[in-house]
Amino acid sequence: MAFGSAAAPAPGSVSGQHSRIVRLAEWTRFGIPVPEDAHALVTGLYERHQPRPQTLVLGVLGPGERLVASASFNQETARPDGWEYRNALLSRLRRIVPHDLRRRTPTRTAVLLCCRFGEPGWTAVDGAWMWGLRDACTLHGLRCGTYITLTASGWQVMGAEPSGSQPAAARSAEPRNEPVMASAHSAEPTSPGPAPRITA
Repeated sequence: MAFGSAAAPAPGSVSGQHSRIVRLAEWTRFGIPVPEDAHALVTGLYERHQPRPQTLVLGVLGPGERLVASASFNQETARPDGWEYRNALLSRLRRIVPHDLRRRTPTRTAVLLCCRFGEPGWTAVDGAWMWGLRDACTLHGLRCGTYITLTASGWQVMGAEPSGSQPAAARSAEPRNEPVMASAHSAEPTSPGPAPRITA
């Protein structure tokens, strides 16, 4: 299996970009596992990262759906491209958890929460993140988990029934002037203090 970020196709390749988007019906057919307690997962990611619109929260679940690592970051979404999103996710995964490529079957699952403006229904940006999440999980030896939207109306597990009105995204967001940060935490924290923070 190849490692690293392969060179992207030529810029402006519309057909190439469209091929790197997963439609909602296709995502549903993949049989993505839905967490038994989706509300607890969303609440845990929200409380740890306090995402604002245009923020992504990447979480890694261990046995028993326990959150063992996570990272939050911003990414440009004006021209959604699953290739670029895959590289962004893979970069964060490498920072927060070692790969599981030597295992016969994945033991950990990666999930992605997208905090954004608009309605919770599927968009091309969601489709590009879905494509990126699946590919990043394959390259890192993880199981691909749920994709969740967080909007002003609440949260929604894309392609599945679980949803709720809280937590919800803010209806407006102040622009970020500071560097985007990512945070990670280990499965066995050595102290009860806050999670360490690293520059994205």
